[in-house]
Amino acid sequence: MNSFTGVQALVTVMQRLRDPVGGCPWDLQQSMASLIPYTLEEAYEVAAAITAGEPAAIKDELGDLLFQVVFYAQLGKEQELFDLDAIAGATAEKLMRRHPHVFGEQQALSDAEIKAQWEQIKSEERAEQGQSDSVFDGIADNLPSILMAQKLQKRAATVGFDWSEMAPVIAKIREELAEVEDEIRANDNAKIAAEIGDLLFAVVNLARHAQVNPEHALRLTNHKFKQRFQWIETQLAQQQRRPEELSLDELETYWQQAKQQLNHVESKK
Repeated sequence: MNSFTGVQALVTVMQRLRDPVGGCPWDLQQSMASLIPYTLEEAYEVAAAITAGEPAAIKDELGDLLFQVVFYAQLGKEQELFDLDAIAGATAEKLMRRHPHVFGEQQALSDAEIKAQWEQIKSEERAEQGQSDSVFDGIADNLPSILMAQKLQKRAATVGFDWSEMAPVIAKIREELAEVEDEIRANDNAKIAAEIGDLLFAVVNLARHAQVNPEHALRLTNHKFKQRFQWIETQLAQQQRRPEELSLDELETYWQQAKQQLNHVESKK
């Protein structure tokens, strides 16, 4: 089955599921709003499969995410708003418009020039859509906090509100950490939360300057932490013991063993 017939098959399945006569009752009850949590879940499952490096799982999860797009397209078609072809066509036009160095007059641009050109074009698009002239226009309020912090910082950087070197970014993290410690000593929960927020924002800024995706970096660390702790659970289970039966020092000993063992396994791959 080639890609065209595969997409057509998925569209046909979606149409059957939404058939008022013989369709699926659950699918018939859905709206664009009700699909939001499922779409977010599928996007995270794609990310998890990619992080795990499992091609079969990546293919499967991408299919589930594609189905979400097809579902929205079907709902749009039923409401005479748009269909899948209109979605794809508009996206193709937008990408061509935002890549004049590829689809227009050929130019040899640096990565920095391409990024600046991209932001300039997006800014012009927002102006054409009648949005206000705030640099933050178009950033959704309900984005995950790490992603929103990254986007806010990138937009502010486009108008010069950014450090040009890494050193002051690192210094800012030390400053924010000291302020967290001050509020912990003062035992003011509201201020502790505010200062931890500032610290996290500064760490996202460091990731941006280091050209590291903070969400991806944290996902990898979460995966690593889970693997190591599950290794400890496995070792203890073989001894008919549980983590809560051990002292923190004993758990730390097992943690160091887990790091050594799993790092050794990874190095052999």
